Amino acid sequence: MTFLEHKERLEHLLELVAKGRCFALQDVADKFQCSRRTVKRMLVQLRDEGHIITYCPSSRRFYLE
Repeated sequence: MTFLEHKERLEHLLELVAKGRCFALQDVADKFQCSRRTVKRMLVQLRDEGHIITYCPSSRRFYLE
């Protein structure tokens, strides 16, 4: 995967989280054709960039504060 592809995936993941459409890690992993661990690393990278992304266990989704 090139840097540009990775950056596009990060932006798309951030968009999913912002719109409240990021539920299960496996669903996102299937969409991006990668592992759940890769999605976790992408979320960590977005958090490192300053985005406040949290997981709500009751609604079972990630959201952006």
